[in-house]
Amino acid sequence: MNKLNCVILYNQLSENPTADEADVLDQVKVVGEMLTILGVSFTELTFSLRLDLVEEELKRRKPDFVFNLVESINNKGKLLVLSPALLSAMEMPFSGGNLEATFITTSKVLTKEKMFSAGIPTAKWFSPKDSHLLEPSTRYILKPIWEDGSLGIDEENVFYGNDTEFKQKLVNYSPAEYFIEEYVDGREFNISVMATENGPLVLTPAEMQFINYPEGKPKVMGYTSKWTEDTFEYESTRRTFEYKPEDAALIERLKEIVRHCWITFGLNGYARVDLRVDPNGNPFVLEINSNPCISPDSGFHAACGNDGIPYHEAIRRIVNDIPNLKHKI
Repeated sequence: MNKLNCVILYNQLSENPTADEADVLDQVKVVGEMLTILGVSFTELTFSLRLDLVEEELKRRKPDFVFNLVESINNKGKLLVLSPALLSAMEMPFSGGNLEATFITTSKVLTKEKMFSAGIPTAKWFSPKDSHLLEPSTRYILKPIWEDGSLGIDEENVFYGNDTEFKQKLVNYSPAEYFIEEYVDGREFNISVMATENGPLVLTPAEMQFINYPEGKPKVMGYTSKWTEDTFEYESTRRTFEYKPEDAALIERLKEIVRHCWITFGLNGYARVDLRVDPNGNPFVLEINSNPCISPDSGFHAACGNDGIPYHEAIRRIVNDIPNLKHKI
């Protein structure tokens, strides 16, 4: 059988990319290295708003499949759906979330609506126009609807329902771009899942620990804690896969929720589900990423390493779960 031919598709970077935007280059590099180990030939191609040029180039190269790493376009998360839309229209096999799953999970509000309908636990949410519904003693967080990588999220977004000054500012936030979510002050988990020949495999949950946080300081895995080095937030958050024996039932419950998300949203290849667990042990799904970061410092990479899955094997499983792929690796 002839060697499979792949195009690694990724977003064209801005002139001065931020750390979260430039991270895609690390993903391109590691995917290329793993495809080489797997005996798959590949070329790289940037994706931009010039869909006609991207389509023309893909037709010229005629890949067996596309490894889709597009995370944003012009640094706008809401535009990332254009890559699966184009690839679907071309009937070209591609990795990551399908068109429908990508569109829904890109919108945090659509995601929450679908979770609510499916009985998946998620925190209450509101439109910025509905600030009159907020409970005075309850904490909330203002989030952008369409952005990923915690862009636009930090502790400054956390407020109490009786904070009249913050509530007055909400009139400046469009309901088409922002929503308010009930803040869950508890443990945070990032859980990776990948396809196998026998269905989805939920990897060991990673707990994001907030070290030495002062009392009252919001525990937020925001942009600062993820991307801004030499800050308290960046230095004081740690990922761990170690749990106490009494956490066993909770871990299994979280894994079951992740499987429910995989099925409900029709995910494929790989995904990541972020959750919070309140002090009473109640889990709440924060968001679902149908095409998460897979760079060497990502949670997905760490989870594979923790569970003893060679990274080229993880990439093989992702590729083999691509819909309509004619030949598996």
